[in-house]
Amino acid sequence: MKVAIGLGKKKTALQAAMEERQAPLDAQRLGITAGVGLLLALALLSLFDGVQRLREERTAQALDEARVALARGVAGVVAKQSRRVAQAVADQELATAAIGFDGTARMRAEQRLRSLIPEIVAAEFHEASLPDLIEADLAKFGYAKADILAEARESEGASRAQVHGCGDAAQCLAFAQPIRNGDVIIGYAYVLLPIAEVQAQFDAATVGDGRLELRQGKSAQSAGAVLGIDHGNTSQEATDLVEPVPGSVLSVATRVPAHFRIGAVLGVFDARGSTSLLLQGLVALGLIGGLVYWRQRLPQHVAAGETVMEAPRPRATMEQLQQKLADNAAAEARVVATEETERPPAEPRPTPAGALDRSMFRAYDIRGIVGQNLTPGTAQLIGQAIGSIVRDQGMTEVCVARDGRLSGPDLSAALIRGLRSAGCDVIDIGAAPTPVLYFATHHLHTGNGVMVTGSHNPPDYNGFKIVVGGQTLAEDAIQDIFARIVEGRLAHGAGGVSAVDVKGDYIERITGDVQAMRRMKVVVDAGNGIAGAFAPAVLEGIGCEVMPLYCEVDGRFPHHHPDPSEPHNLDDLKIAIKQYQADLGLAFDGDGDRLGVVTRAGEIIYPDRLLMLFAEDVLTRNPGAAIIYDVKCTGQLSEHILRNGGSPVMWKTGHSLIKAKMREEDSALAGEMSGHFFFGERWYGFDDGIYAAARLMEILAQRDDEPEAVFATLPKGVSTPELKIPMVEGEHYAFIERFRERAKFPGSKVTTIDGVRADYKDGFGLVRCSNTTPCLVLRFDALNKIGLDRIQESFRSQLLAVDANLKLPF
Repeated sequence: MKVAIGLGKKKTALQAAMEERQAPLDAQRLGITAGVGLLLALALLSLFDGVQRLREERTAQALDEARVALARGVAGVVAKQSRRVAQAVADQELATAAIGFDGTARMRAEQRLRSLIPEIVAAEFHEASLPDLIEADLAKFGYAKADILAEARESEGASRAQVHGCGDAAQCLAFAQPIRNGDVIIGYAYVLLPIAEVQAQFDAATVGDGRLELRQGKSAQSAGAVLGIDHGNTSQEATDLVEPVPGSVLSVATRVPAHFRIGAVLGVFDARGSTSLLLQGLVALGLIGGLVYWRQRLPQHVAAGETVMEAPRPRATMEQLQQKLADNAAAEARVVATEETERPPAEPRPTPAGALDRSMFRAYDIRGIVGQNLTPGTAQLIGQAIGSIVRDQGMTEVCVARDGRLSGPDLSAALIRGLRSAGCDVIDIGAAPTPVLYFATHHLHTGNGVMVTGSHNPPDYNGFKIVVGGQTLAEDAIQDIFARIVEGRLAHGAGGVSAVDVKGDYIERITGDVQAMRRMKVVVDAGNGIAGAFAPAVLEGIGCEVMPLYCEVDGRFPHHHPDPSEPHNLDDLKIAIKQYQADLGLAFDGDGDRLGVVTRAGEIIYPDRLLMLFAEDVLTRNPGAAIIYDVKCTGQLSEHILRNGGSPVMWKTGHSLIKAKMREEDSALAGEMSGHFFFGERWYGFDDGIYAAARLMEILAQRDDEPEAVFATLPKGVSTPELKIPMVEGEHYAFIERFRERAKFPGSKVTTIDGVRADYKDGFGLVRCSNTTPCLVLRFDALNKIGLDRIQESFRSQLLAVDANLKLPF
């Protein structure tokens, strides 16, 4: 009986202990359940809104592409019809018929115009003084017609195209052109042409959602819709994106449709992008999974009278412990083996020609797309082939550097393995601009170097610039690298590797020779390229005040592409110059061997004009020196060099080709339209955008005038930037061969050392193959706009005669 009573009391005490323990566990479960509910709501909201936002972003991208393409297409129609009207009113018979501008004269002129442009809808002819604009009732005469005629009178040339009504709610393209008798304007023609071709451009536009419309107006506020395509519910609050149509008062506008989003209704997450929202939803789901797992791990609820026993954990046997220790020791041994730097790298296996993309081996360097035709394995083979060339010439040391691209470290490491496997000793100078690599080959007396860089190509490109025996490899020497790999003509050995930092030596070498006589403020835009880690220090060292812009090295190039030869890449620099009230803006490409210059007024000083200024300075100390320039430079450059006592030499485009020509001519200075500058005087003769910037600031600081005034003394015509026609890889080479055989340019001096260049007395035109990307490169320059248009028209007809399907960028 006593035993029974004792057991009963013991059970009651256990129940009390279990209940006391269970209370906090129930609170935890309740908290976890509430958290799961909140996170589930967050996940559903985020994922739903993320999908909706993704739809909006994809629609916006599609609309952007459609807007740009449609603006380009409409601009082509406008330009074509404007040329037809201009040619028609320039007809002498029409001008003669219009004289007098009475009823009979206007009828004869209209008949002549219709014979030249049969599909014309309507035409009117007005006297030069335009009395109708003063005397007529503009409500009846037409405000739009008066506006376009007034614009033609004010500009003394063709007006911008407009869209006017032409009866029965129809619309037509409207043009106004002056009619001349010799150089005298005797009247104006007002011409209406069908809008069918513009409508066809709209009909061909693919818009799955949103609104796309053609607007007309001289400002964004006054623009009204002329044609439109509408799909979906476009928000009235959405911002319209507008693309102007050149040569007209028209523009193409798009508006993204509004998709229902819960966050927008609740006022949360409205500014988030799709990636952020989707990621937020996935994180919330992950947290839900964690909370559910935690809840399951809590002790189970124990009912009264039940006993929960925890399963005992199995104990490890002595044999298992010994095996674990042995596994750890083996893993540690493997780590030590991989970190051993003195052990020679494994040799890559021979590679068949089909496994190596020959298109990477270009005229003056090697470039490919990372992960496609350029991999670490490819880089190792290229390194071994370069090392074999170095060994064949009786040398062993090679400097290696890389730019700021994300693929640089892996490709550089693979290249170094290849060089060492050929028996070369590598000096790794790390992340540095291409000119610093060139400097290292001189400073460290190796004469050999390889730069891992994609230059100005997109982020997914990379490649190699190569120096052997003090000469940059080009053309046949680049092809020999490919041949060595395919044929297996590779040296073998076990070279070493060391790391050397030459940044301080490079900066000291420049600042010890170049100094600015007065302090000038400059904005430096490195475009997140590797030049950002060096250029500001150099310019500060010579005495400039530097305002850095995008000088943080980021291989994704998040702000704009580091290519100063493209004017749109200089837009942010122009804004920064004004913001800081700087004297000048300097821009560098991705690996720092090219320079771009912008004035405070926002004018781009193109490299051929910069070369004029550099030539003036160099020739004061080196009269008669050879100054080399590439085929893309203005014809006024050679005359300027001659006037300043120099010897102008035109040569092929390409940094390695220019350097070879400099050695041949013993040149003091060279430059390319792409922004490469090569100083043989006071420097080593390689292309260096950072050093060129220092020399420019030295020259400008010596002058009392502001930079704009200095540049204004240099000859200037009317020119285009580099224009590009993209093509399939290899197609551009075949095209230029056909063009060289067929093209005829009467009255010009034709040069074919690199593409086809036609020099006239008042300008030149050029078409050549790019050796870095698969495209044709064109450039035009003339003393005035009339000459430029004439030269462009000559090239246009010749280019289309070879391939009528070419889409010309001019």
